[in-house]
Amino acid sequence: MSGYVLAIDQGTTSTRAIVFDDAFRIKGVAQQEFRQIFPRPGWVEHDPDEIWTSVVGTVRGALADASLAASDIAAIGITNQRETVVLWDRESGRPIHHAIVWQDRRTADVCHRLVADGAEPRITEKTGLIVDPYFSGTKIAWLLDHVDGARQAAEAGRLAFGTIDSFLLFRLTGGRLHATDATNASRTLLFDISANDWDDELLALMNVPRALMPEVMDCDADFGTTDAALFGAPIAIRGIAGDQHAATLGQACFAPGMLKSTYGTGCFAVLNTGAERVASNNRLLTTIGYRLSGKTTFALEGSIFIAGAAVQWLRDGLKLIEKADVTGPMAARADRDQDVYLVPAFVGLGAPHWDAEARGAVFGLTRNTGPDEFARAALEAVCYQTADLLAAMKKDWPAAADTVLRVDGGMVASDWTMQCLADLLDAPVDRPVVLETTALGAAWLAGQKAGVWPGMEGFAARWRLERRFTPQMDAVTRGRKLSGWADAVKRTLTL
Repeated sequence: MSGYVLAIDQGTTSTRAIVFDDAFRIKGVAQQEFRQIFPRPGWVEHDPDEIWTSVVGTVRGALADASLAASDIAAIGITNQRETVVLWDRESGRPIHHAIVWQDRRTADVCHRLVADGAEPRITEKTGLIVDPYFSGTKIAWLLDHVDGARQAAEAGRLAFGTIDSFLLFRLTGGRLHATDATNASRTLLFDISANDWDDELLALMNVPRALMPEVMDCDADFGTTDAALFGAPIAIRGIAGDQHAATLGQACFAPGMLKSTYGTGCFAVLNTGAERVASNNRLLTTIGYRLSGKTTFALEGSIFIAGAAVQWLRDGLKLIEKADVTGPMAARADRDQDVYLVPAFVGLGAPHWDAEARGAVFGLTRNTGPDEFARAALEAVCYQTADLLAAMKKDWPAAADTVLRVDGGMVASDWTMQCLADLLDAPVDRPVVLETTALGAAWLAGQKAGVWPGMEGFAARWRLERRFTPQMDAVTRGRKLSGWADAVKRTLTL
């Protein structure tokens, strides 16, 4: 069997398909963006059919780019934007509504009621999560209550729920398999991460029928094969993980204490805690890091909703830049005497604040503030938010105090941003040779399950460092900047 593995990386703003060879080199790639739909302030939707079309198109494009046929691919791994909700008709496979995206805040009032009713401690005990519109459960209930006939159809077993991975799997297999993996299930507010099963008490609390729910499988499992008509021959699907979990695997963060942070639309830091389920006292999430061959590895996670999306805002909203990669040089030119703070709470604030009603704000503007200072503020905001997460992790799990941060995602190509990150964290930041670690993690799941790629030990041994960024900022400057950030966040919070 060939060592070629194909990863489907279905993200928040675009879909990529990447073909890797058995040396983990990229042999073919294709990418397509799709629409972001904003029906109201704070609401974010996607068209599931557009996502599906982008997946089929990019898989075909990546195969063509690699000059390979479907029969040359040993297996497919899928990684996806998490918490985004799709409901579809089991018979036709058609969605009943746009997907409600993880960034969407329309169920904030429902979440507030759950907290006010005292439900959050029990939910956290079972799921490791806090109550927030970010997660899938309240989104499912919203669709059932706002789409005509949806609740009756769901209770009759005619509808299926899935995060994006599950929807794609259903379509890829021609409707033969309605399943998900443990990592995606763990982000729904409906899954008991200790029992590794959907929880009837939580389903009743959210008013979600169990008949909607997919089968939950290991991250490395036999997820069936693609319909032969899609790509010219059936391809085995052997791995699924939510994007941040896949990136953790792609960064070879297999040992307890290892930490990675991914910088895409949002920013997500994941700390491996091994077999130990660490409860957070600092508003972080306890989540399933991955589940392989029936064995669960837990993690602490800090979720930031806006990272690269702040740069997109500079480009698409303010029209200050034409391309994202100009922000690093602009930040380097910015006036160092101006401390401009952008709190990018465009869809609320995530960890460790969890304020769904907070909205973005800029502090420290002067008559001399221009595009360069805005660019620096946008990039620094990502670093400040990461510093908040790392500080919370150190409080929850002191073993994280001396860890090195492994980074990936589109923003890490900026040397300026990574140096700023190391400076504000006062910790080393390691950038790997392969930056497509989310796709690589999904590919590794599929490749090792198919028997054509090495297991954990062999994969970890081949992780390669491209550059380490070490702190260069003096303690006084760091303290002043972090204090200014803390003050800006305090002024933004509504809770």
